[in-house]
Amino acid sequence: MTEEHPLVTVIISCYNHAPYVGEAIESVLAQDYPRLELLVIDDGSSDDSVARIRRLADVHGFDFHAQTNQGLTKTYNDALARAHGSLIVFFGSDDVMLPGRITAQVAYLAEHPGTGIVGGNSEFIDSNGDPLPDASQNQRNVGAQCLRFDDIFVPRKSLVPQIVTQMFRKNALDEVGGFNPDIRLEDLYIQLKITRAGYTIDRMPKLLARYRMHPTNTYKNPRLMAESFLATYADYAAHPAYGQIRARLVNSWFLKAVDRDSAFARQLLAQLPIRHWNFKTLRGVLRYVYKTVFRK
Repeated sequence: MTEEHPLVTVIISCYNHAPYVGEAIESVLAQDYPRLELLVIDDGSSDDSVARIRRLADVHGFDFHAQTNQGLTKTYNDALARAHGSLIVFFGSDDVMLPGRITAQVAYLAEHPGTGIVGGNSEFIDSNGDPLPDASQNQRNVGAQCLRFDDIFVPRKSLVPQIVTQMFRKNALDEVGGFNPDIRLEDLYIQLKITRAGYTIDRMPKLLARYRMHPTNTYKNPRLMAESFLATYADYAAHPAYGQIRARLVNSWFLKAVDRDSAFARQLLAQLPIRHWNFKTLRGVLRYVYKTVFRK
C-alpha cells in the first residue's frame, strides 16, 4: 500500500484569503488519493482567515498552525521540516485543485524517476471563480513538456507549468536546500535549483488546477517580482547568457514599473547600460517623461 501510494504532503500557506481559503482546502480534501497529509498555515492574516480555517480543521482534523507573518518562502521551509510525505505539493490558498490531480501526478512520478517536478495545465479564473476569456488562457491546453535548466534560464517558447499545478519530490527539495527565505517569490528560484541539480520539470497535458486572478496577486507588484527575479538569476552570473538575460529582465520590468512605481522605474533604468537599451526601454522612457513632466 505505501509503495503503491506514497504519502503526499499538501502545504497551503494563507495570507488574507478569507473569501477563498475554504474552497482551496475543500478541493484538496476532496481528492481521491488515499494517503494525503494536509498542512495549513496562516501567515499573519488580518482578515478572518484563521477562524474559517479553524472551523474546517475542527471538522476534518488536518494540521493547522497560525503564526505571525513570516513570508511565503520561510513558511514553506518550516512546513517542509514538518512534512512526512515523500512527495510535496505547494498549493495556493486562493486556488482550486481539480479532481483526480494527486492520483495522476503520483502515477506519473512513479514512471519517471528523473523528474523532480511534475506539473500540468491550469485554468485562470476571476475572483468569483468564473473562467477568464479564452484569449487569456495560455496555460489551459499546453502539450506535454520535459524542461531542463536552460529551458527555464534562457526563456524559450515552452511554458513552465504554474506552481499551483506542481508536485515535487521531497528528496529533490532537500538536495537543493529548500527555498531561499531572502527571495520572496518561490517558483522560479526552486525551479532553477532543481533543474540545475539534474532533474527535469515535466508537464502532463492534463488540467490540474484553477488559478485565481484577483487584485492582490503578487504578479501585480512589479517591485517584488523584479527584485525576486533579479536576485534569483544572480546565482547564475557565470552562465554565458546571464548578461543578456538580466538586461532583458530589467527592460521588461522597467516598462511595467513606469506606470505603477516611478521611483523603482528610475532604479531599474540606472542599472541598464545604454548598450542594452531597446524598443521597450525607449517606450518606457517616453512614458516616464510624459507621466513625470507633462502630466504635472
